[in-house]
Amino acid sequence: MKTVIYIFGFFLLSSFSVFSQSKIVVFQTDFGLKDGAVAAMKGVSMSVSQDLKLFDLTHEIPAYNIWEAAYRLEQTASYWPRGSVFVSVVDPGVGTERKSVVVKTKSGHYFVGPDNGTFTLIAESLGIEEVHEIDEALNRRQNSQASYTFHGRDVYAYTGARLAAGVITLGQVGKRLPNDVVRISYQKAKLEANNIVGNIPILDIQYGNVWTNIPADLLKKWGIKAGQKVKVTIWDGSQQVFEENIPFANTFGEVPEGQNLCYLNSLLQFSLAINMGDFAGKYGIKSGPDWKIKISK
Repeated sequence: MKTVIYIFGFFLLSSFSVFSQSKIVVFQTDFGLKDGAVAAMKGVSMSVSQDLKLFDLTHEIPAYNIWEAAYRLEQTASYWPRGSVFVSVVDPGVGTERKSVVVKTKSGHYFVGPDNGTFTLIAESLGIEEVHEIDEALNRRQNSQASYTFHGRDVYAYTGARLAAGVITLGQVGKRLPNDVVRISYQKAKLEANNIVGNIPILDIQYGNVWTNIPADLLKKWGIKAGQKVKVTIWDGSQQVFEENIPFANTFGEVPEGQNLCYLNSLLQFSLAINMGDFAGKYGIKSGPDWKIKISK
């Protein structure tokens, strides 16, 4: 009887490890779609299991831009089901001693890629539950050891697919590391005296709007309302590049065409725009960890 119970218990445990994943793999790279690199990664994944569901976050991250990769994960990950596996490959240090890891967040999502700063923002917003270094002796595409420059195909897509399909558990990825990742330094949103300071992490590149990391609840605490003007100052590092008083509006059409406005973007964060215009282009604003913004009454 004990044997039967043990076998049945083992079967339940095994089934849970296989089916606890969503079978979803979401890819992000700076490869573009001009060649076969992305298709190769998907082919490796489907060779692991044809039951997987493969999706693209984006493959248009500017070349080598680890910060933007970090932001795009932050922008999208929380909308995906628990168990989704994100394979993010923006890896200018490919083949060097940087670690290859799988990060499980407290939200139940998995992130596969180089530990080079890519996981900065999801670590902060979703929290880290576990970090494991990928053991390439166990989790690397067969007969790929001679390749040093395409870990996205040979290590990350392969490991991510095996994890998503339930072929391996998180513990079988490799040795567990401390619950931390390489972090990129940037200006956190906070109140300073009667001002709010923050970072410009990204541009709404289709329209030229400028997005910040200043959340709506901080603005509410500060006491700003639609119709009021705020003084906006922007720096690139130590160089001031913009300063102007701008009205805070609920939507673009509340100001005349061609006029500047402040508003809350779709992530409920303080943003800047020109109604029917390109704010970033007009004023030479860019984004990244070195870009800082201050708003004052």
